[in-house]
Amino acid sequence: MAWRCSGRTNVELINNLSRNSILSSDRVADAMTKADRANYVLHKPEAYQDSPQSIGHGATISAPHMHAHALENLLPFLKPGATVLDVGSGSGYLCAVLHHLVSPSHPGASQGKVVGIDHIPELVEWSKNNVRKDGLGDALDDGRILMVTGDGREGYSAAGPYDAIHVGAASPTLPQSLVDQLKSPGRMFIPVGSYSQAIWQVEKDAHGAVTKRELMDVVYVPLTDAERQKRGY
Repeated sequence: MAWRCSGRTNVELINNLSRNSILSSDRVADAMTKADRANYVLHKPEAYQDSPQSIGHGATISAPHMHAHALENLLPFLKPGATVLDVGSGSGYLCAVLHHLVSPSHPGASQGKVVGIDHIPELVEWSKNNVRKDGLGDALDDGRILMVTGDGREGYSAAGPYDAIHVGAASPTLPQSLVDQLKSPGRMFIPVGSYSQAIWQVEKDAHGAVTKRELMDVVYVPLTDAERQKRGY
């Protein structure tokens, strides 16, 4: 039903995702409504299409229905005050949505933190500008949103461990560094595979035991190094 979810506005897109039961949580719908996708794409007239779009440098912004699936899956671990890592953060869109989910609703509560990591420096700088355009400059300035350049396959241990990790490109195998940076308990949403890909839910329980479950077949761009990505893999 995802192909029916495109809208003429951000609100219409989110409403269509809800109507087609891709979104089931009011928290996720509210957070996606607050982040205007038009601030994170290159082709503004296509901002609210439910399809992946190129953002240059061999990268894409995922289709809204895949962002919705990821957020719904990670939601039990996206409580206010949580720390989250977005690997392959690209345009910065999902970091903005995650920020709204982990930010407390009342003053004085523990602040959440969202780290976006991408190995293309130009995308990292662009994502910072996008987040500012979307009204989240203060969160960037005070570190509640941190956008860094680096190899996301290695995670970003300096800000970990993480309650939740989202990976926006397909890794041939499950990166152990990312598993190691999950909190106990914590959950990761990651596409795994090369020619045949599937979303894996990787969960670490309170005792550190790790379980893996395949959720759905997908097609993602590969999680690779910067030079291969720039060459078109």
